[in-house]
Amino acid sequence: MAHWLYLHGFKSGPGSLKVTETRSFLARHAPGTELLCPALSPHPAEALAQAERVLAGLAEPPLLIGSSLGGFYATALAERHGLPAVLINPSVRPFERFDAFYGEHENPYSGERFTLGEADRAALEAMYVARPNPAHYWLVLGSADEVLDWRLAARHFAGARQTVLNHDDHRLARWPQLLPGVARFAAGHQA
Repeated sequence: MAHWLYLHGFKSGPGSLKVTETRSFLARHAPGTELLCPALSPHPAEALAQAERVLAGLAEPPLLIGSSLGGFYATALAERHGLPAVLINPSVRPFERFDAFYGEHENPYSGERFTLGEADRAALEAMYVARPNPAHYWLVLGSADEVLDWRLAARHFAGARQTVLNHDDHRLARWPQLLPGVARFAAGHQA
């Protein structure tokens, strides 16, 4: 069975709309592909370790899909393991914006309360990939992203396949329209 490993963003989860849309698409159009979406820890080092454990349990390499902060994690994994990745409005250098995230938070999907500190910022900085291999990636960017500047990702992943959806935001409402292309991208990267 083929697998897609979806890494959700900060304060998101397996119940997010994009995950639900992706799971519905696979059920209808690719029933031989399973979507895996672990509820990632809010702490970056543990989130990446969780994703690594999922990867270690798979017989075949998956397609990575990472949204926002999950795109940052997917980049680290794609480079480490030579995996294809679809990045949805990915965070590029989250450690540089971390001052706004110190302290207590609550995940609206899980209700989990957590506190982020310097160890979390340092973990993000340690994961940073300065020169990603463009051959691994397809970036899907919304030009009206209200959370992250899409142009930073476009520059950081220069040479990678990129789709910029004009007037789409961080949520990326047109994600379902791209899923047939994501399936072709995954098929094109199978060994």
